[in-house]
Amino acid sequence: MSVLWIVPVVTIVLTEVAVIATSIYLHRALAHRSLHLHPVVDVAFRAALWLTTGQCRQQWVAVHRKHHTFTDRQGDPHSPRLLGFWRVQLFNVVYYMREARNAETLERFAPDLRPDRLDRALFSHGVLGLGVGLSLLCALIGLWPGLIAGLMHAVLYVFVMAPLINALGHWRGTKNFENTAYNWRLLAWITGGESLHNNHHAHPRSAKFSVRRSEFDPSWPIIWLLAAMRLLAIQGPPVEWGRASAPRSNV
Repeated sequence: MSVLWIVPVVTIVLTEVAVIATSIYLHRALAHRSLHLHPVVDVAFRAALWLTTGQCRQQWVAVHRKHHTFTDRQGDPHSPRLLGFWRVQLFNVVYYMREARNAETLERFAPDLRPDRLDRALFSHGVLGLGVGLSLLCALIGLWPGLIAGLMHAVLYVFVMAPLINALGHWRGTKNFENTAYNWRLLAWITGGESLHNNHHAHPRSAKFSVRRSEFDPSWPIIWLLAAMRLLAIQGPPVEWGRASAPRSNV
């Protein structure tokens, strides 16, 4: 009976941990340098991502920076305007891996994140991280519940959440600013604020993605709390409400 409730709960928790760690650490802190993390927090985020996604930070950052450099034009690794909505939604992982394995992309867009000692010893071995994470999960909640929750988390994170941000965020939605990205306020609640995509593309160095009272960036309270504890410093400039233009909805 416990399996019936523990599997979906654990799946959602794992996915949200991965989503928020990706948003705060890989996206805001590393890709855009809007946050400076205390070394302990840095390692904690790296460990969380290693166990839940197996992602390489240099690869993720390089692909994302290239996306910002060529947003929705030739060179963008995953633009639905170029590739089509469903191709990005269903095969985003293929486009990501193709770009992440491009040595020229890594050297041009993330030379500041070459593997360090921790990467070489541990965090560059993504398959090992996933194996350790899955083993810990099975030890905590049981073999079959752990395997099912791990599989569901992988599907939800890799094939639903991550591609949805890229596909829908550059296809349809609402706008505060003039660019080719869109906001989805409800989806922002479950994507760590990433679905406030129009706001982010207008002010990529801002650590806070929400600009209106009706918008919520779930990663921001965590950032604020860590800043209050002096475990990180906010470096990106804030985006003030008065700088937002009237929204134009396409929903």
